[in-house]
Amino acid sequence: MLSLLERAERRVDQAQVYLRANQVFLLAEARLWLGRGVFWLAGISVGLAAVGFALLTDKAAHSFLTVVAEYPWLPFILTPAAGAGLLWLTRNYFRGAEGSGIPQVMAELKRPAGIVWRPLVSLRIAVGKVLIGVAAVGSGFSFGREGPTVQIGAALMSYVGRLLPTTLRIQQHHLLVAGGAAGIAAAFNAPLAGIVFAIEELSRSVESRMSGVVITAIVLAGVVAQAFLGDRNYFGYVTMLGETRDLLQTILLCAVVSGIAGGTFARMLVLAATGWTGRVAEFRAQRPYLFAALIGLLVASLGWATGGLTWGSGYEETRALLEKYESVPWYFGPAKFIATVAAYLTGLPGGIFAPSLAIGAGIGRDLVPLLSGQAIPPTVIVLCMVGFLAAATQAPITSFIIVMEMVNGYSLVMDLMATALIASAISRLISRPLYSTLAENMIRQQQPTPEPSATPADPASKSV
Repeated sequence: MLSLLERAERRVDQAQVYLRANQVFLLAEARLWLGRGVFWLAGISVGLAAVGFALLTDKAAHSFLTVVAEYPWLPFILTPAAGAGLLWLTRNYFRGAEGSGIPQVMAELKRPAGIVWRPLVSLRIAVGKVLIGVAAVGSGFSFGREGPTVQIGAALMSYVGRLLPTTLRIQQHHLLVAGGAAGIAAAFNAPLAGIVFAIEELSRSVESRMSGVVITAIVLAGVVAQAFLGDRNYFGYVTMLGETRDLLQTILLCAVVSGIAGGTFARMLVLAATGWTGRVAEFRAQRPYLFAALIGLLVASLGWATGGLTWGSGYEETRALLEKYESVPWYFGPAKFIATVAAYLTGLPGGIFAPSLAIGAGIGRDLVPLLSGQAIPPTVIVLCMVGFLAAATQAPITSFIIVMEMVNGYSLVMDLMATALIASAISRLISRPLYSTLAENMIRQQQPTPEPSATPADPASKSV
């Protein structure tokens, strides 16, 4: 018994000697693992935020349609009032939350040094993005939640950055990219799309350290999203999806039509943000809240005229088109196009990913009769979805991977890729890249205004 006690005391003494001798190293390792734990919690929080945002948005959209079914006149009051009120809240309490959210993250990544900078990514903005984004969709505006989730994810990761030890060597740039990519992955339940989005849109090069940070964040956010939302695809399983022996003509027609439509869509959004002139533009600048209310009235009228098809993100309509295209009328695509552009003009927080997919599906629905016998309807619709999204964002690789993962369309990978690349190339002939142009405009707005040059001296005074 005594020998056991002596041995135990000897072990304790050895442990104390080891701890004293390696105190600095052990403390550094503890801080390192604590930092990793904080980063992992941040990745999980992005997934939880994406799930919460998705559930709230879906609930708001469903509640709006339920109430409108009982009171058909309500949108003509609620939507204009919400447009003006939500814009006032955005401008006074949540500046930086306007629009999609992806350009804000890109602007932060390109943030110039040495100037006074108003943050475009913060927890306050993320809260506003969720609250106002949910309220806007719940009022009938044609917005999606996927783009805003990028800004929310980047905001959460950016905030956590101040808690990480410097020994982890994770820079702010890494955190913004990781948060944005994790947001896309969780929003679409498409982890591969998150990785490609980080490379194609947020960061043109990937360091070895950044790749590990991005993939870790995506995996954690994706696991959380699947735990709550299930492992199903975004649009479920499209059982009819398939291809005929020769889809070349179908690919070309879908790519050209969706490329022209998506390029026009992008050009309209770019002009609205950077170079819109004329009486309507002046009216929007001078009376923004009244303008938002009038746009709300237009959105309400479009929804009423189409039987509610243009309200919300368009998810249900897109899914219905994939299952049975005849169930949605031919005018859905054009009406959704107008509703989405109109909603964007208000300056409210909201994304364009889901509406773009819905518009593309509507275009595909109208092309199905022209391609009868060459391709089955779901194939045409999916090709137009990827074509319009690639043309609108000019991010073809991200677009085809997002759609591929959404519909489990791995058998059409080459066809989706070809459609996305052709449509994106056509769009570049029509419009500048949407997100990068908007990001550059945001940076330009924060640049200090140059002081006017001094008035030249009077010639008479020079002769004195």
